[in-house]
Amino acid sequence: MTIKYYWEDFTPGWVFETATRTLSQEDIVRFAREYDPQIYHTDAEAAKRSPFGGLIASGWQTGAVGMRLMCDGYLLQSSCVGSPGIDEMRFIKPVRPGDMLRLRSSVIESAPSKKQPNRGTVLFRWEVLNQNDEVVLSMLGRQMYLRRAPA
Repeated sequence: MTIKYYWEDFTPGWVFETATRTLSQEDIVRFAREYDPQIYHTDAEAAKRSPFGGLIASGWQTGAVGMRLMCDGYLLQSSCVGSPGIDEMRFIKPVRPGDMLRLRSSVIESAPSKKQPNRGTVLFRWEVLNQNDEVVLSMLGRQMYLRRAPA
């Protein structure tokens, strides 16, 4: 694997937008049956009578799609060595069959590790947007990266 992105590349203000991924009705139902079998995720007819008025994707699926878009966009080309977790995750708008999703990653802050001079942490705002440029999911979290040149 060739590393393209190191900790030094993720400076505050850095923004990356990915290509899109379309979710089909089949994608939504398949995921929901396995991981989030609520009626408005698994049954298109019953979902019409729900507060959502139709089938919607699980927020967890939307987050998983965002993660895949991140991996394909830049993470698999980076020196990432993990994450201490997500500080905030918001399901903002329903995702419906046919929605085209993309990820926008924005660096909020970056700091060198105080304990490990070969690493640094980056605080990101990750947003999943639909084809109408509406944010459907928002996350705030950190990732740890190896440094190009340890201090």
